Amino acid sequence: MRAYGLIALISAIVTWSLTWVTLKISHKYKLYPQIRARDVHTKPTPRLGGVAMFAGFVVALSAAGLFGWFRSVFADPVQIIAIVVAAFMITLIGFLDDLYDLDWTLKLAGQFAVAGILAWQGVQIISLPIAGLTIGSFGTSLVATVFLTVLVMNAVNFIDGLDGLVSGVVLIGTITFFGYSYLLAQKTSPSNYFNLASLLSAIVIGMCIGFLPHNWRPAKIFMGDSGAMLLGLLMATSALTVTGQIDPHMAGKDDLVPAFIPLILPLAILVLPLLDFTMAVLRRLRAGKSPFAADRQHIHHRLQDLGHSHVGSVLVFYIWTALISLSCLLFFFWSWQFIALFILIGGAAATVFTIWPILKKRIGANNV
Repeated sequence: MRAYGLIALISAIVTWSLTWVTLKISHKYKLYPQIRARDVHTKPTPRLGGVAMFAGFVVALSAAGLFGWFRSVFADPVQIIAIVVAAFMITLIGFLDDLYDLDWTLKLAGQFAVAGILAWQGVQIISLPIAGLTIGSFGTSLVATVFLTVLVMNAVNFIDGLDGLVSGVVLIGTITFFGYSYLLAQKTSPSNYFNLASLLSAIVIGMCIGFLPHNWRPAKIFMGDSGAMLLGLLMATSALTVTGQIDPHMAGKDDLVPAFIPLILPLAILVLPLLDFTMAVLRRLRAGKSPFAADRQHIHHRLQDLGHSHVGSVLVFYIWTALISLSCLLFFFWSWQFIALFILIGGAAATVFTIWPILKKRIGANNV
């Protein structure tokens, strides 16, 4: 555990430091866009934080390669190289989009290419237990992997509209996923707790911790598409690399849910972003627009219209992310009855917080 903590610390320090450098350079050379109608900030703000986050990822991953603890993780360098290449490509695509506002079809094609590189090099769904059977040939797994990766990248990118929103949501979800992958490693390989999924999660945790101080309201810098898509890519990659750690043929009833969690957890963590993504695509298609055309009707915008402050809207996402991700992790410790009770109580509390501005108005009206 201390080894992972050290890697997260390295990632956080490098990301924090280089975000500060990127901020200074962006202001010096005016590398920031003008205010758009849908923006909630009131002054031009650099959005190249993803470049610093990528640097934090590369430095932390390189440091892990120098430590003997992670020797088994780097035993297969092909996957590591594929992940680094994919991360560089998605950061570059996002960087160009942040500066020049690329056409959505070009950006989507780039996302599919990046996901395809990962899947082709073996970073894909290895096994999927359904009724005790393993499904998915190489081709089927490749297609499913590419779809999942592109979906997660866009879900993360779609909620990047408020200060601290993406970095906080990803931080909460990734901490939970790290706990899952670490516990799974203890269960499946008691003599070696070091695995690629936990390492990538530790690096992402550090990236978010390092970037969040610069991005908390009022944000000095945004991560942009380069940072949001990079985080989505690494979240998906962490999940994909752990899918084969439980043999579906050996999984009994007690192991079935843990066996599915590598695919369930990233989607559960991103349930609000995925809902936002789906609603936005349908809304824009109905209006005859591009599914990636920007607007101001995302869930976080509607929360503000509901009466939440900027920070309050962000906290709504934090609370629901924590509730959903913890509910998945608790399958390692509790029976489904206790988990259902936890979800019921937690969901009620989260719902009250979400609609509190409405309740507050009604309480105030009744007291008049």
